[in-house]
Amino acid sequence: MQTIHWKTGTAYDLFVSLAVLHQPATFGLRPSWAAGVRQRVPLAKREFLEKVLSFSGVPLQWLSGLPEPGDARIALKTIESLSPLERLESLTLAADSSAEARDCLRTIARRGSWKEAEAKVLKEQYRLRDASISTDSLGRLVSVWANPQGSAELLLEALQDYYQVFFAEEETRIRPALQAGLEHAQELSTRINLMGLIEELSHGVRFAPLETTVEFILVPSYWCSPLIFYARLPERKMLLLFGARPEFESLVPGAGPTPQLVNQLKALADPTRLRILHFLADKPLSSSELARLLRLRLPTVIHHLRSLRLSGLVQITVSETEKRYATRLEILDGLQQTLGNFIRNKD
Repeated sequence: MQTIHWKTGTAYDLFVSLAVLHQPATFGLRPSWAAGVRQRVPLAKREFLEKVLSFSGVPLQWLSGLPEPGDARIALKTIESLSPLERLESLTLAADSSAEARDCLRTIARRGSWKEAEAKVLKEQYRLRDASISTDSLGRLVSVWANPQGSAELLLEALQDYYQVFFAEEETRIRPALQAGLEHAQELSTRINLMGLIEELSHGVRFAPLETTVEFILVPSYWCSPLIFYARLPERKMLLLFGARPEFESLVPGAGPTPQLVNQLKALADPTRLRILHFLADKPLSSSELARLLRLRLPTVIHHLRSLRLSGLVQITVSETEKRYATRLEILDGLQQTLGNFIRNKD
């Protein structure tokens, strides 16, 4: 029997906000504003955060084990209690990192240096955001792990500074939205099945197969909207962060059209993306299949698919081996009404 475990806590957004601020275009955030927030952190620590975030993501597995209420202060206190090696493993390694990659990094940490053979192993085994790690990111990875004591200390200090100069105030702002998002999702779960619930909360993501997963840990996140973060955890569990930011709110304070509406209009203003939606309206396709149909390089197609995903115009089915995309026709059908309501200044 599959069960749902609900969790909440600002610690998730402490790390998600860092990820968003370091790749703002992926989340439809204005790069100049994101850079301004990052610059509040002192230079040496800001550069170290940029270094670490080039090869790491949001430590979902570690976050899922934090004690209640799971807020940012608890996360920072827990990080401070970890040994240097535990700190690096918890915060910089993905839940699905291979045993070979983990063993290799531990060897580098013990020795305090790395060898070409180890770099080759990491290049083959280490993956970042569904792609192989770049040479530059690989260099940053091994340099951080070759100095575990210094790196772990600097990482803690950088996170503490980021909390003080930005996230402490942001934490207060987002708490009501997280609670409202949790309550909305819980109410929704009483009316639709699990598959429909995940697709609704994730704005069009399906996971196939789900039969092997026995527990789903669902967590609201303000900063990940309208996308999701997810990880398959041990003991046949899956953790999924879903967007809890109200549709009319933006990460950047200020009045204007909803971020989702702006992203949709930007997405539709590109002829290549219109062709992609045309093909995906016919049948679900992988990014590789789309690249062949469009006669474009795969990275170009992936870039356009990310824009369409950000705007909520495509549905994704995630399997163990690939992702397949389809046009969300119901969103396109409602776009004209949403645009008209905004122009006419209607709620």
